[in-house]
Amino acid sequence: MGRAGQVNLGQAAFVGVGAMTSAILATKYNLSFWVCLPAAAIVSFIIGSLIGVISIRLRHDFLAITTIGFNFIVVYIFLYYELFGASYGIIGIPKPLIMGLKIRGFAYALLSWAILGLAILLARYLDRSWMGIAFESIREDEDVSESIGINVKKFKVLAFAVGAMYGGIAGSLLAHFKGYIVYSDFSFPYSIMILSMSIVGGIDTIAGAIAGSFIVIMLPEIFRPLMEYRMIMYSALIIVMLFVRPQGLLGRESIVLEKIRAILIETEKTR
Repeated sequence: MGRAGQVNLGQAAFVGVGAMTSAILATKYNLSFWVCLPAAAIVSFIIGSLIGVISIRLRHDFLAITTIGFNFIVVYIFLYYELFGASYGIIGIPKPLIMGLKIRGFAYALLSWAILGLAILLARYLDRSWMGIAFESIREDEDVSESIGINVKKFKVLAFAVGAMYGGIAGSLLAHFKGYIVYSDFSFPYSIMILSMSIVGGIDTIAGAIAGSFIVIMLPEIFRPLMEYRMIMYSALIIVMLFVRPQGLLGRESIVLEKIRAILIETEKTR
């Protein structure tokens, strides 16, 4: 959404697709985490491509409504089909194994950070490739992009597919971490939580996405008595940020980044 301007308000659905794919392969077919994770990424990429194809002719509000509808459809499929555990969910999802040892606790955190590191490297590579240039061009003006020879339809589909793939990877990590998933884990409010992460940190930068994630996750922990009202907090946070600093804390042209650059320049001069 930050790169290609394709509004996606149903990202939790793609997280759910990845989580369910990984959980089903691990519990019903006894496949290892190291097979389930790439499978979850591939399945999410394919479904993201299909949603991208459906959404090719949609823009702005219509696209947003479509992705919200997709989120509700996925949740209801998880709820009413036994393959996905229906209302009971899927239990007994195994932890990853390395040389016969289960990865849990702090070791699982290190594994997640390692995968995050690889995801960041891929995102940076895509940003600097022709795909990244095409994404930014489409975000600024689809008609102009089309006129200079960019295949807008192709790159809009790719934008959805890549975003879905990232969601699928996150879903696989979530499933094996919790050991139990249920349809409600991927409901629309969680898409709003993911959106608030991006808006708070800066929707068009990698650093902003990471910083926003920390802030949004830590807020309910800091204000634990208000835990039941966290969705209201997320919604209020989005509204405040859009009015006060729409580019986010670490988005492009943000005051925070400018101050960091100024400090680094001053430090360099001092040396």
